[in-house]
Amino acid sequence: MLKFVAITVAVATATTTYAAEPSPPAVLPPALAWSGASEKLVVPAGDPWITPAEAAGFRTTPRYDEVRGWLDKLVQASPLIHVESFGKTGEGRDLLMVRASKGGSGKPVVLVQAGIHAGEIDGKDAGLMLLRDIAMRGKQGLLDKVDLIFVPILNIDGHERASPWNFLHVRGPEAKGTEGNARGINLNRDYAKLDTPEVRAMVALLRRLDPALYIDCHVSGGFDMQYDVTYTYAGWGKYARHRATALWLEQRFGPSVKAALTRAGHEPAIYPSPVDTRDPTKGIRYSPEGPRYSTGYGDFIGVPTVLVENHMLKPYRQRVLGTYVLLEAALKLAAQDAGRIAEAKTIDRADRPVQLLTRWTPAQQPIGWLDRFKGVAFETYPSPATGRMEQRFTGRRITFRMPIIGQDAVESVRLPQAWLIPAAQTEVIEKLRLHGIDLETLPEDRTLPVDRVRLHDVKLASARDGRIPVEARFTHELAEATIPAGTMRVPADQPLGLLAAALLEPESQDSFLAWGLFPEVLTATAGTEDFVMAPILDALLASDANVRGDFDRKLAADPAFVKDAGARMRWLAAKLPHRRAVGQTYPVEREMLPSSHE
Repeated sequence: MLKFVAITVAVATATTTYAAEPSPPAVLPPALAWSGASEKLVVPAGDPWITPAEAAGFRTTPRYDEVRGWLDKLVQASPLIHVESFGKTGEGRDLLMVRASKGGSGKPVVLVQAGIHAGEIDGKDAGLMLLRDIAMRGKQGLLDKVDLIFVPILNIDGHERASPWNFLHVRGPEAKGTEGNARGINLNRDYAKLDTPEVRAMVALLRRLDPALYIDCHVSGGFDMQYDVTYTYAGWGKYARHRATALWLEQRFGPSVKAALTRAGHEPAIYPSPVDTRDPTKGIRYSPEGPRYSTGYGDFIGVPTVLVENHMLKPYRQRVLGTYVLLEAALKLAAQDAGRIAEAKTIDRADRPVQLLTRWTPAQQPIGWLDRFKGVAFETYPSPATGRMEQRFTGRRITFRMPIIGQDAVESVRLPQAWLIPAAQTEVIEKLRLHGIDLETLPEDRTLPVDRVRLHDVKLASARDGRIPVEARFTHELAEATIPAGTMRVPADQPLGLLAAALLEPESQDSFLAWGLFPEVLTATAGTEDFVMAPILDALLASDANVRGDFDRKLAADPAFVKDAGARMRWLAAKLPHRRAVGQTYPVEREMLPSSHE
């Protein structure tokens, strides 16, 4: 257990920094009037266990050191609360996790994280209130059958860069942190590639705890609406990769928390992700997810995972109280459904999919409708800045028929027996180990039927999330190959086989290749003098009728190719036997069934 002491000087300095900044103009639409039974959760001024946000009337949110100090006092006062560090941020701050437990082993764990986007911090202040009420206000019964693990701030370095100019679309608190961490990387795009210490620590914590339920607290973007607390799951449930846990979330979690929030005076809904924020009537999007996101990652590893998306334009007080209600309801349900959840996880982890969906496109027709979507009216006005008509939400409540836009599969890949990774690919191998994916080292050379993936039209995409992604077209070639000793073999037949596929199949949008972890595919093969290469290529054309036929068809179809000697030589050189251009071949080979080569 770590005992923390608040550093008053650091807090004061940080407060002075943002207080001195000019505030942005007040341009947000009018807040909808609200009052609910959850208001009773706020303790009166002067209560010895008032949280910093409550004490400030929810105008502000406490900084990191103030959170540490408040938690330290709670630890000293209650045997139910323990705090420890589970890693370090990029700038060396302790990543804090709070365990609320009555002790005993084998209890299911509910893991809640806040502040993965540091400007979306509702979960932090809701969690502090809930911990207070568990420890000091008679709600310790929530821990009879489950343990609560609470991470108050995941993106601490971004959290400490608080400013009134961050997250301008979010109504309160007065100063908010940044979306990215100290390097500007969005942590909720990093679960697959594991570039940040914060997400590496969280993935390690997921492996350590194997929670019954994982909740990630956010605040939405989008458009104005009447709903205040929204939530969703990987693929909105419909497109989840693992069905048993998805069904539990849809059939048990959703109805339970919706009922609790409604009783508390909130307006809950499944998160409406807009197709077009400028025209809400175009619909809300349901789509598959990759493992870059917390929810997608939870789906791929078979852990029920919930994304909480409080509505950005609701007052901070209302959003925090709604989060509290949701978290309390989640603890009660996880205790009640512990057996069901464990069974669903077991079913999903025993599943061995043979295909991975890699590309999809919006469906031409809606897959469903919300007949009375609770929206807010808007008008438009000419903006001198943009030169076009812009929205101005009026605060008038309306309802309209909202289409749900689903997705159609465009591309799926059939999974191999295993993936074969050269021993030199140390970064990729280490990331697979961090994910907990099973690997084995080939003790000796082995001749195997493999699928080799050739890359075509390789190019760099626009930089995002701390990486410069790679785009390419792919072709597959079956061959017998001698795989050297020391190669790492990743079998598809394992509980995390689908995650391995998402990371290693080249067509996957979250593959290590797509994220740019194989920069050598951009490297040109070392050249040979033309006077040496030309006669070799002439001999190839003379000896291989198939190559000659393909070459003639290429010449007939592409006049520019006819005149480009370099392109002609490169095209033919790629056909030479035993000449594998590094920049044209995916380094990971796919081990196939022997019958696949027949």
